Order: sequence, then structure tokens, then C-alpha cells
Amino acid sequence: MIREERLRGREARDNVRTYFDHEKLDVYQLELQFITWVTPLIAKVKQRPSEARIAEVLDQLDRASLSALLNTAEGNGRRQRRTRAKFFDDARGSAGECAACLDALVAKNVCAAEEIDEGKQLLLRIASILTKLVDRFDSFASLSIIREEADAQGFEEEDEDKNEE
Repeated sequence: MIREERLRGREARDNVRTYFDHEKLDVYQLELQFITWVTPLIAKVKQRPSEARIAEVLDQLDRASLSALLNTAEGNGRRQRRTRAKFFDDARGSAGECAACLDALVAKNVCAAEEIDEGKQLLLRIASILTKLVDRFDSFASLSIIREEADAQGFEEEDEDKNEE
């Protein structure tokens, strides 16, 4: 059932025209694929009887998967390199959150490790690509910044203990 829903989601995505640059990014397509994978899992887990408090985990998983997608799209639309890197880094953090939520579902005995394996593999690919994007845009930005030389005298740091007396 989950596989059929994923195939339908993939077919629908393949038939969608791209209007924005972020839609052409492999990582954006992988994030959409993860959302397509995780949505039926969330619905299925909600139907399972469980003593564990899982509503919070499922809600966070849903929000984090969407956050990764939205940060990637917004970051790709930014012109300043460091700003782009920040959004890609936020997206990478959200992918890590998704992985942690999946781990929590296993730890709470709500899902089997095999059940989340495909999602974790997708998240690993997503995080890997986002890491490269962060490095690409963050490292080049730092090379192009013009900096003033530090004053030879420097500044003295105030000792907070002295100010309190």
C-alpha cells in the first residue's frame, strides 16, 4: 500500500512542470520523495494502538520534513551566498530531525527498524547533498569578503567580576 502511494506520488511529480529553479534541484526532489514516503507511514502509525506518546514525534516528523523542503526552496532563491548556505544548513538540520524522529519511533517500539530503513537512506542522501551545498556556498563567500586589518592595540576584554564590585 505504501509502495503504491509512493509510485503515484512519483508519477504525479514526474508530470509536473518546473517553474522555479529549486524544483530542478536533486535534493529538492529527494525531499519531496521523502515526504511522499513518510506521509503514509505517519498515517499508518497513527492507526496503531500504542501506550507510547507518539503524537508529538509524528507531528515533529511531519513538520521537520516540510521544513527541510521549504528551507531548500527558500535558500535556493537567495542571492547572497552566505544566506543560501544558512538556509541549506537549516534544511540539513531538519533532515537530521527527521532521522531522529524515525529513530524515536523505533525506540518507542512503534516501528521496526526495517520499516524506517528506506526513509533513513533517503535522509542520508538528502543530508549529504545539503552538506555539499552548504560547503559550496559558505566557503566561497568567506573568500570574497574584504576585511579590515585588526587594530594593533586591540581591545581589552572587560572582566565581568570587576564590574560587579
